[in-house]
Amino acid sequence: MVTGIGVTAPTGLGAGRHWSATRAGESAIRRITRFDPARYPARLAGQVTGFDPAAHLPGRLLPQTDLMTQLALVAADEALADAGVNPDELPSFSMGVVTASSSGGFEFGQNELRNLWSRGGKYVSAYQSFAWFYAVNSGQISIRHGMRGPSGVVVSDQAGGLDAVAQARRQIRKGTGLVVSGGMDASICPWGWAAQLAAGTLSTSDDPRRAYLPFDTAAAGHVPGEGGALLVLEPLAAAEARGAEVYGEIAGHAATFDPPPGSGGEPGLRRAIELALADAGTTAAEVDVVFADAAAVPALDRAEAAAIRAVFGPHGVPVTAPKTLTGRLCSGAAALDLATALLSLRHGVLPPATGVRPAAGLELDLVTEARPRPLRSALVLARGNGFNSAMLVRTVHSGKKG
Repeated sequence: MVTGIGVTAPTGLGAGRHWSATRAGESAIRRITRFDPARYPARLAGQVTGFDPAAHLPGRLLPQTDLMTQLALVAADEALADAGVNPDELPSFSMGVVTASSSGGFEFGQNELRNLWSRGGKYVSAYQSFAWFYAVNSGQISIRHGMRGPSGVVVSDQAGGLDAVAQARRQIRKGTGLVVSGGMDASICPWGWAAQLAAGTLSTSDDPRRAYLPFDTAAAGHVPGEGGALLVLEPLAAAEARGAEVYGEIAGHAATFDPPPGSGGEPGLRRAIELALADAGTTAAEVDVVFADAAAVPALDRAEAAAIRAVFGPHGVPVTAPKTLTGRLCSGAAALDLATALLSLRHGVLPPATGVRPAAGLELDLVTEARPRPLRSALVLARGNGFNSAMLVRTVHSGKKG
């Protein structure tokens, strides 16, 4: 069960602010301000603004953490508070942390490399030894809250947020009492930007309203972003025993690989969807909304639409992509979609894919304006480079939030 949500995203700090902006379709995509992007072919991003780490974290943590980790620590604090959990009151070995990051502490690493090249090795921070590492978010959260149970990190690009939560669910089923899980990334810096540009899939538009258009006839790449979400997961019995409010259940998950390039085989997304539904013991007809991966690359959009049609039929299920408001957040993307899906279940609203004019040939029921309606379940999709992940969440008859 998900009993707590913490969000640090371009759409807002905190789940409440994020949900308000998402429901209203308020885009957070802007021209990059963290560095001068004028010389780069892509100049837009979804940045987390108004974030002062010193207002949230002890001073001793600031020089040893990248922005990514600072965002993760604040999201974890919010998720635990939202769940009504005080880690000091729980056995340390009963709590774990499983997070996802696809880039690690890129900006911290860039700054220390600059010191190395321009000033010499003695000016490189000793904290560089771990601040750049993919696992640093799990480590810092576990240290901050005394969580010494089963923990880890998943590195699987855009799919990471779902795969991390799936691993957390496995640990819950093995007997861990509580796991903080999700995804967070932040690499809006020149070094990180160069790495993302190398993929060739970034939008070069300078119009924030038309730069990131998944499933649109004008789709021409995505806009990157930073941030993500962390969740508190607990067994149902434990949540009920302490009177916790429940957002919903992580009911089903599956991950698949795509066939080798050039082999002519079918992409693995459809199979991931089918396996996730089977894992949840549910049918396509019982799914109320699909949160799409939404690559905004025409070939990838067509492949995703084909997988959705194959399972649900043409126009068979509402499909949304609220990441059009934030950009694609690497490993934070699917985790934020998962949090948004749970908030959608709670509030009974389908959030929109803002600014998109859906291509008729894709035969998708794309949600372009918020739709109030009762919701029982949501399917979240994510794809990395050659692999896929699908996760079903649904309401439960326990607690106030579910």
